Amino acid sequence: MHRISDEQRRIRLGRRHLLAPSARTASPVSVADAVVALHATDAATVFLSICARMSEASVDPVEQALYGDVSLVRQLSMRNTLFVVSRELAPCVDASNARAVASKERRTFLKHLADDSNGLDERWLADTEQQTLAALADRSTATGAELSAAVAALRTKITLFPGKRAETVQGVATRVIRILAAEGRIRRDRPRGSWTSSQFRWTAAEPWPFEEPEQARAELARRWLRAYGPATEADLTWWTGWGLGTARKALAAIGAEEVRLDGGAVGRVLPEDLAPEPAPEPWAALLPALDPSAMGWTDRGFHLPAGHREALFDRSGNIGPTVWWNGGIVGGWAQRADGEPVWRLLSDVGRDASAAIEAEASRFSQWVGRTRITPRFRTPLERELTA
Repeated sequence: MHRISDEQRRIRLGRRHLLAPSARTASPVSVADAVVALHATDAATVFLSICARMSEASVDPVEQALYGDVSLVRQLSMRNTLFVVSRELAPCVDASNARAVASKERRTFLKHLADDSNGLDERWLADTEQQTLAALADRSTATGAELSAAVAALRTKITLFPGKRAETVQGVATRVIRILAAEGRIRRDRPRGSWTSSQFRWTAAEPWPFEEPEQARAELARRWLRAYGPATEADLTWWTGWGLGTARKALAAIGAEEVRLDGGAVGRVLPEDLAPEPAPEPWAALLPALDPSAMGWTDRGFHLPAGHREALFDRSGNIGPTVWWNGGIVGGWAQRADGEPVWRLLSDVGRDASAAIEAEASRFSQWVGRTRITPRFRTPLERELTA
């Protein structure tokens, strides 16, 4: 069986994820396509991930792509998580993942309505959705609070898990808006605050054109394997949220080849992707919490030393801001109150690497300025550096 070493995997990551300086791009859309999808649970992560890979880092082209020409879109998709993908890829992600997520969101909410004593049902939900869409059409854009003020039904409260220990009373507005967004009938527009804010306004949208789910899953697997291969079946099932059988079917559809990885595991690559690649120039990167280069695999051993995990992850398995050197995670970073980045190396990387990291921190400071970014998921090292 053909073998691909951990060193080769790190070489591929630097070039394919646009982290080596010679691989950087001027296009936010090119960044999204290079890593397939950008984690968007934390709004700032999208900007930080893109700008780390741009030849000229700036907030403006990212905002233009998200809210101007809408060439980047947010979708609730893989693992029921919010991602940003290119508009060209969005129908594929919709068919392979987002459609199923939206269907589950609707079923779950309808069950909560049925369990509540108010007599609310599917017809009530459909009427509420139509009123919400009409109110949004009247306003062009609106916040959730503005929609609730305009639509009385959105101010309804229901009891979740009645009679159980977890019983709680909850408003329906967030649930209704989430379902409409998951189905592609509305989308997030500009936030109320700066680019770091997650308080979005909403605007109308058209659902994505139909794509056959099996073909869409194969296409998504092909793109993912090109960006993250070699990788294991477990990596693909974790990243997509698919079952093992679904992942295997998608890999078979694209003719993925088996390869041996360091440590003995069996990975998969595209059939045309067996040849070794030359190393790019040495590179350093400061990547944000939940960056795709840190979240693309369930087994990150080829780029993340096991001893670093405790400092860099929270209790739920979310990775914080990381410092990279030549394809490996060597430390973590945070910001002081004035926005200045501060970092700690967890690996001994030498003088040249330290100088490159210093230069990358300077590049970060130039475009971020005094903007202060606090990750949604705080990790031990990030908290310590901030303090």
